[in-house]
Amino acid sequence: MTNATYSVHPTPIGEALLVTTGEGLAALSVLDGPAYVEVARLSLLLHAVPTEDDGPSAAAAAELDEYFAGERREFTVPLDWGLTAGFTRRALEAIAEVPYGETASYAEVAISAGAPRAHRAVGTACARTPWSIVLPAHRVIRSDGSIGEYGGRPEHKRFLLDLEERVASGTGRA
Repeated sequence: MTNATYSVHPTPIGEALLVTTGEGLAALSVLDGPAYVEVARLSLLLHAVPTEDDGPSAAAAAELDEYFAGERREFTVPLDWGLTAGFTRRALEAIAEVPYGETASYAEVAISAGAPRAHRAVGTACARTPWSIVLPAHRVIRSDGSIGEYGGRPEHKRFLLDLEERVASGTGRA
């Protein structure tokens, strides 16, 4: 059984649930509903019921604030990869290499992950990433240049891409 804690942190795109274990940040998700629903879902996956405590997630929350302020381009908090495996993990590791302010297609990520024909599986990996924002699945777009869904919240994806574009181009901070 893993010891886990959680906290809820405000962001410009909604309340973010941060779940930590002794290994690092196990999950970060922008909430669509009450936090307890997502905590219950993650409890089953983690085989532990996270307790509310914002101390262990303070570093991740601070990095999120810096990211949204346009002061951080890369997250350094340790990640607990325990909720990922197989191709999903390889795809997420490839996505983590997409530079700030840039995008890659699902097909390009599939090639980087060692499975050139698995672009649809990359989409599934993006949808199932345990770490919204921190692991930049929002930087993965369709081959035709359209941005895609982002967990049914394309406006969140557009917000994140626009933020990074402004900061990377030097046209202004967040």
